Amino acid sequence: MLFALQCTDKSGALQLRLDTRPDHVAYLNDLNAKGILKMAGPFLGDDGKPTGSLVIVKAETIDDARAIAEADPYAQAGLFSNVEIKAFNWVFNNPEA
Repeated sequence: MLFALQCTDKSGALQLRLDTRPDHVAYLNDLNAKGILKMAGPFLGDDGKPTGSLVIVKAETIDDARAIAEADPYAQAGLFSNVEIKAFNWVFNNPEA
């Protein structure tokens, strides 16, 4: 099953995001190598700077998806003010369909 991790950055946390990004990218690369990561990228504010993240992962349960989200270096660094996890159905342009 796919899950969407909708992560909202804390206000004023851009530097924390930038400082933590190499570890975050390494974490996503590892998930990708394991076939868990389906897609990911930042939400952007009107100024073009990141304000959060959308990460789509494959997991057996929402609890497994939550564990993936909690292990993200961004989450561990305290970047996010909110993380919402929802089951996701990839209908259009799914390369695995």
